[in-house]
Amino acid sequence: MDGTTIILGGTGGIGAALARRLAAAGRRLHLIARDAARLETLAAELGASHAVCDVTDPATIATAIAAMEGPVDGLAYAVGSITLKPLPRLTAAEMMADYQLNALGAALAVQAALPGLKSADKGAAILLYSSVAVAQGFPNHVSIAMAKGAIEALTRSLAAELAPRIRVNCLAPSLVRTPLACALTGNEQMAQAIAALHPLQRIGAAEDLAAMGMLLLSPESGWITGQVIGIDGGRSALIGKG
Repeated sequence: MDGTTIILGGTGGIGAALARRLAAAGRRLHLIARDAARLETLAAELGASHAVCDVTDPATIATAIAAMEGPVDGLAYAVGSITLKPLPRLTAAEMMADYQLNALGAALAVQAALPGLKSADKGAAILLYSSVAVAQGFPNHVSIAMAKGAIEALTRSLAAELAPRIRVNCLAPSLVRTPLACALTGNEQMAQAIAALHPLQRIGAAEDLAAMGMLLLSPESGWITGQVIGIDGGRSALIGKG
């Protein structure tokens, strides 16, 4: 690859797993996250450049991406939230926060990185993250499903707009064991019940997503764009055993 790969949300479970896999393959990385201490530790481990950023602040996104000079061969927006409430209990502020963090932040990150992405000699790739809840429809997922649904629309729109030089794809996971999901996975009885809803009978791991994420950010997926790919233990496509 001829540039640097930017990972936003690079200190969380999914972003960190992707960063480690890419670094092991020799990719140059620029990590962006809001937790300065964890960010510095991971960046030092991987030999990556880094910038602290709150993705709810548009100016901060642009500054953090601009801190990395030169061509950008990949961009992964591994930022997310899990807001689980029925509609009557949701506030407008909560729904707007989910949209801003998940969808608007992703669009602004791509916008800020476009000059670098367009300057990559061999083209570039963008990776976004949705959720199995967009396609399936789960109760209490109104806010996050709306926001992640916007991510899927953004994926297809950007793939059409930026082709053929820049590919854009999206992963749609089911529940993954990450710090973000600890409220659901920290209770082992609850975790086992959720795992049983999946044909593959387990909750996902960050590494499950990292493997496909690396492929989509590499030349080996050079004829794949505009796709939303389920990494979900079969939950979106098959009837489970539960």
